[in-house]
Amino acid sequence: MFVSYKWLENYVDLSGVNPEDLAEKITRSGIEVEGIERIGAGIKNVVVGHVLECEQHPDADKLNICLVDVGEEEPVQIICGAPNVAKGQQVAVAKVGAVLPGNFKIKKAKLRGEASHGMICSLQELGVEGKLVPKEHAEGIYVFSGDAEAGRDAVDLLNLDDAILELGLTPNRSDCLSMLGVAYEVAAILDREVKLPEVNVAEGKEKTSDYIAVNVEAKEDNPLYGAKIIKNVKIGPSPIWMQNALIAAGIRPHNNVVDITNYVLLEYGQPLHAFDYDRLGSKEILVRRAKDGEKFVTLDDAERTLSSTQLVITNGDEPVALAGVMGGANSEVHNDTTTVLLEAAYFTGAIVRGASKDHGLRSEASTRYEKGVDPDRVLKAGERAAELMAQYAGGEILEGTVLFDELNIEPAVVEITLEKINASLGTSISAEEVKEIFRRLQFEVSVEGTTFTVTAPTRRGDITIQEDLLEEVARLFGYDNLPLTLPKGESTPGGLNEYQLKRRTVRRYLEGAGLLQAVTYSLTNDEKAAKYALDVKEPVRLLMPMSEERSNLRLSITPQLLEVIAYNRARQNDSLAFYEVGSVFLKETGEELPAEEEHIAGALTGLWHMHPWQGEKKAVDFYVAKGILEGLFEELGVTEAVSFRQAAVEGLHPGRTAEILLDGEVIGFVGAIHPEVEKELDLNETYVFELKAKPAFHFGKPALSYSPIPRHPSITRDIALVVDTEVKAGELKSVIQEAGGKLLKEVSVFDLYEGEHMEPGKKSLAFSLKYFDPSKTLTDEEVVKVHDGVLAAVKEKAGAELRG
Repeated sequence: MFVSYKWLENYVDLSGVNPEDLAEKITRSGIEVEGIERIGAGIKNVVVGHVLECEQHPDADKLNICLVDVGEEEPVQIICGAPNVAKGQQVAVAKVGAVLPGNFKIKKAKLRGEASHGMICSLQELGVEGKLVPKEHAEGIYVFSGDAEAGRDAVDLLNLDDAILELGLTPNRSDCLSMLGVAYEVAAILDREVKLPEVNVAEGKEKTSDYIAVNVEAKEDNPLYGAKIIKNVKIGPSPIWMQNALIAAGIRPHNNVVDITNYVLLEYGQPLHAFDYDRLGSKEILVRRAKDGEKFVTLDDAERTLSSTQLVITNGDEPVALAGVMGGANSEVHNDTTTVLLEAAYFTGAIVRGASKDHGLRSEASTRYEKGVDPDRVLKAGERAAELMAQYAGGEILEGTVLFDELNIEPAVVEITLEKINASLGTSISAEEVKEIFRRLQFEVSVEGTTFTVTAPTRRGDITIQEDLLEEVARLFGYDNLPLTLPKGESTPGGLNEYQLKRRTVRRYLEGAGLLQAVTYSLTNDEKAAKYALDVKEPVRLLMPMSEERSNLRLSITPQLLEVIAYNRARQNDSLAFYEVGSVFLKETGEELPAEEEHIAGALTGLWHMHPWQGEKKAVDFYVAKGILEGLFEELGVTEAVSFRQAAVEGLHPGRTAEILLDGEVIGFVGAIHPEVEKELDLNETYVFELKAKPAFHFGKPALSYSPIPRHPSITRDIALVVDTEVKAGELKSVIQEAGGKLLKEVSVFDLYEGEHMEPGKKSLAFSLKYFDPSKTLTDEEVVKVHDGVLAAVKEKAGAELRG
């Protein structure tokens, strides 16, 4: 919102407060003043001149020799190239020695042999933006309408010495989208009176109701519609003070009737619209919803296709305006207009916002309707505009206003106590001070004890709850006056909970192990949604997917990581290792929304490490992937509870895949991608793993304990056992650990043999067993006794025989 300091002075006494001081006070009260602009800053020695003579330059077709009275003893000769310069005009003249914007200095000059003592100026040359200059003056000099004394200061007459304050309004302060709204705000800040415009409408004997009838079908969208008729208007330029006000607010002047509606819009914050009554084509105004596919040409000569979600003003048959947004070309005010139908209406913000968005039309009117106009000013604004049309367009106002009125908006009434105010603001304001603040805001208030009952005027639609009143008291009391206090009581330092710490541990470990973090889409297609899922559930499909490729919530992260591997492989990156800690989405039967479950997943391909100097290369294989997971489980402190079991998982290699079990429960898998899938995705040998995070994170981690350095030696025994090929090494290891008891400290597999010297259906597994007692040196007899027990156990439980 652009606010003219000089215009504001019409409503509030600003004596003793310069524009900079005013901007500071407004900002400190809660509305930011984003800048102050002085259009004519630096302009000197520009006056009104009267063109006494104007003749074509003898040596130049596009130049004119003008004799101009600038209020001095003798007129001066000025050479002017403007196409619209003519005898009898009153114009802005920069005399010799004048300074124009940009520090442009005017000097005596000779143009094609003729002396020129000054310059006749356009508004652009005086610093006004070209888009704000009236169209009739856009391509030439500015010509004053009416009488202006020659020699008068043109900067003052054109209001170029004004200061324009740009307010950065938040959506709740739509009351300050008008000069009167800003006036109420400034008056409250300065504790001064608001001077409202005096409206005295002199009506004729003819009745408005004889000319027009108003019917409203869409009553919820348009609960109030008023129509007035002004006859015998004469279209022409608006007075210069009105043009100055519009230009200051960023609106281009057009003609007196249109300018008056725009002026009142800025003054009252109430949009109005003027129709050419004779072009309306009927004696009826019908407000209704548009028909789907209905065509309508707006004032910008663009044809619009309407829909039933939009509101239109019609002549009973065809639309003549898109309600609250823009009028129609078929009823526009022209230079030959003599009778004006003036509309003052209340349209709901939602209906205007929708139409404005649908058609990409944002106007001064739609902006105000969207944020909410004051219902109390709707008809008052119409009266004000009618009076100005009578005064400045020579119109005759017909008697009465044809009105449809089902608007019922009551002022908000809010109660608040003095204790609540002081407790919330940390102040000790007295009841009298609070009452004085509400008086300055011109809020009605009654006090009973320490309870204030405040009635907020309809212009302040943002006041609805106690917190709104607290804000008003705080900003008028002065934010700078609120006391500064240090927080009291114990403070709690921020930190991560156990789950977050373990998630961070996982990321740091995997990155330290050489994997790069990937962040992939949670959305995938129908085909991939359930692949590699740890829990078989029905995928959740979006109601309105952006594409079929991103139409389902994923049940597994692995397909997305394979996409990442394939993407990088296609760009000549062969050795890759990625991980992701992310969510999958599982919908239970009968539940409306899916549950999010966090998974840890990884994908590896190519070389795991390479030492060219030593000539060593190590490709990714099953044991690399499994080793990474074993290290992760060690970090999480769940190694003792984790085991791996050979398994068949769809999409994975049948002989290189294992389930991950935590305390006997399957929580994930690790394995090689099936060759058919590798071929389909154009991958080399690739290994993946995925497991549920929550069971691993919530599993009880043993307390950290320390053991002294052993003082006694350990004894190692190696055994090679012949077992059936179906017997798993892990199962055999468990039997050995259980039989070895507390003296058996370590068991590890170091050899597997299947070959020509082995009986069919048999294999040899070699284990290294370490026996140790921290309290003494073990004797051979003690070790042999335990070791024989181990051999007996493996024979009994697994049918294992010592290999000869």
